[in-house]
Amino acid sequence: MTILVVTNDFPPRQGGIETFVRSLCDELPADDLVVLTARMPGDTQYDEGLPFRVVRDRTTMLLPTPRLTRYAVQVMREHNVDRVVFGAAAPLGLMGKALREAGARRIVALTHGHETWWAGVPGTRRALRRIADAADTVTTVSSWCAERIAPALSPAAARRMRRLTPGVDTSRFFPGAGGEQVRKGLGIDGAPVVACVSRLIARKGQDTLIRSWPQVAAAVPDAVLLLVGGGPDRDRLEVLAAHHGVADAVRFTGAVPWAEIPPYVDAADVFAMPCRTRRFGLEPEALGIVALEAAATGKPVVIGDSGGAPDTVKSGETGYLVDPYNPVATAVRVIELLEDPAKARAMGEAGRQWVSADWTWARSGAVLRELLEV
Repeated sequence: MTILVVTNDFPPRQGGIETFVRSLCDELPADDLVVLTARMPGDTQYDEGLPFRVVRDRTTMLLPTPRLTRYAVQVMREHNVDRVVFGAAAPLGLMGKALREAGARRIVALTHGHETWWAGVPGTRRALRRIADAADTVTTVSSWCAERIAPALSPAAARRMRRLTPGVDTSRFFPGAGGEQVRKGLGIDGAPVVACVSRLIARKGQDTLIRSWPQVAAAVPDAVLLLVGGGPDRDRLEVLAAHHGVADAVRFTGAVPWAEIPPYVDAADVFAMPCRTRRFGLEPEALGIVALEAAATGKPVVIGDSGGAPDTVKSGETGYLVDPYNPVATAVRVIELLEDPAKARAMGEAGRQWVSADWTWARSGAVLRELLEV
């Protein structure tokens, strides 16, 4: 028995799907695992440190072409593969039928969120149906994603769907993970801090936080909004902060390496990301693992009601779900938590306990092994 993971998304490239796939690989038996992925800068050195085998295709992006399909079949035969995992169902899962014919006994296709718009567009909807019919299981990261994807599948494939969420590494995200040093380095030691850790793109709602800040500052004058991450919206957000007269209270860190993220989350008193759905429903927040990482760090979270994001908060227990288009509603919840540190700590503690119990990589790995019948 050997498992082949076919994925375009894999380190050393950084990203949510890359982290998801690599972390799941760590939960599979290393001696029985082969990863087929793309070429990328730094891959040789990275692969040398892995406990399992990695085969890099000659291209920098894997697409389900006839050539790649033939190569995947070749890799299967060379390594006696009988189980296949597609790191992202769309589009690589279109190779499923060919890999089944080449000897794959079990095929699991992971979805992450972009498949929700595939399910809503006629051409890609048909392709998604083909992917699911060729797989034993299509997984989804949230209940919202499952509801959107299922209608595009055949009834039999929809019945085979399973939820497989990313986990949180609670040994990296924990209370006291280095936030004090970050605060001192940024010169905000002692100030009430609200942090949003995400790419600076419109869907994540940093602009809603900035629009809410005049109200927050009126109630908590020394509060700081810490925006952690890089992205195309930075210039627009800086202009917006100046327009609302809160430029001095908004700190932009720029891009932060993935390995250095936990201290920035730990630097917050409150984590807030009023994410929203854009492009007529085609661009939602599929889940929002960063909210769970913040909860693991013992922070209360304020999250936008978009897509699967409600799955990442027990509203009223570990934080609050807010209307991402309403800066006033966002400000009310942020102010409430900043003005009541005891309540904020209680929510943070509840979030830590919840994530430690229900959102671990060990739990996710057990689900995948069950689906593969390992």
